This record gives sequence, C-alpha cells and structure tokens, in this order.
Amino acid sequence: MNGRRNRLGARITGLIFVSWAALPGPLSAQAPPPYTRTLEGYAVPEVTLVNQEGAKVNLKAMLESGEPVIVDFIFGTCTTICPVLSAGYANLQTKLPAGSKVHLVSISIDPENDTPKVMRDYLKRYRARPGWDFFTGKREDIDKVMRAFNAYIPNKMSHFPLTNIRDPKTGKWIRIFGLMSSSEFVAECRKAGIL
Repeated sequence: MNGRRNRLGARITGLIFVSWAALPGPLSAQAPPPYTRTLEGYAVPEVTLVNQEGAKVNLKAMLESGEPVIVDFIFGTCTTICPVLSAGYANLQTKLPAGSKVHLVSISIDPENDTPKVMRDYLKRYRARPGWDFFTGKREDIDKVMRAFNAYIPNKMSHFPLTNIRDPKTGKWIRIFGLMSSSEFVAECRKAGIL
C-alpha cells in the first residue's frame, strides 16, 4: 500500500514539475507592449481652430507645413490619460535642441469647456514652452479632426491614449496607440528623425 502511494505521489509530483516547466517565462515577459505603432496617411481637414491665446489657425496648413509635428487629443479637466500624455510633451520639450522646430499640438476633445483660458492654465501646469499649442474649436470641426485621425471619441469619458508623429521627410504619420513612458516617447521621436 505504501509503495502504491509513493508511486502515485511521485507521478503527481512529476506531472506538476512537467506542467510547471512547460509554462512560459515570467508573466512580465509575456505582457503585450504598452503601445502599438503603425504608419498612417491622414487627410487633415480644412478647419479653423483657436489656440490658447485665442488666435485662429488653419489646422491643415499648420500640420502640413513641412515642419515636424506631433498631435494628441486631450481635455483640460482630464485626470487620467491626459496628464500622462502631457507629461510626455513636457519632458520632450526639455530634450529638444535650442531652435528646434518641432511643433507639439494638443487638440481638445471637450471644446464646450476648453476655452482659451482653460487651455492656457492647463499648459502653465505643465510648464509648456513655446512650440506647444492647445487648440479648441466648434464641435463639428473637432469631430472632423478626430475622424480624420481615426480618433473619434463620442464623449470624453471614452477617451483613449493616442499620439501621432508626422515624419517631416515622408509626410506620413506614426500612430502610437497606448501609453508610452517618457523615454519611449523620446525614442519614438528619434526613430521618426525629429530629435
């Protein structure tokens, strides 16, 4: 009887060991990357938006000027995704060489509440330097822009993290879906040739 129990115990122990050995490595090694990166071609609509100073800007002309540009979609009262995206912008500005022409563009997804004053205050919180602008506009124009960037957000509570980097050489957009660390963001900008 004891021999049978010992053989059964040895078999169970063996099965547990074989099962454990067959498992993939640590879970962190199996986790998906925090973001996905694709190359896109966007048709920027002809809309006029307003920046934090109240100045009207033709978005298409600005984004397609030939200068490096990065676009994200945020709102002034956001406490989840937007602070992470904006911290990335703020950190990137500290890494840009003097005289850099990289234009950081944040577009409001809450134009009903994001007035120029709200946007100015928001940028102050992140110590934004010249070259980072926050835009708002009419709801229908904001919706056109979101749709053009395949970023339509029906309401701000459905917000998702999205950053688009325009390659100045090709005019294509590097679409980054998901949250990046500041160092990953800088690395993506280097890959795009804007740092």
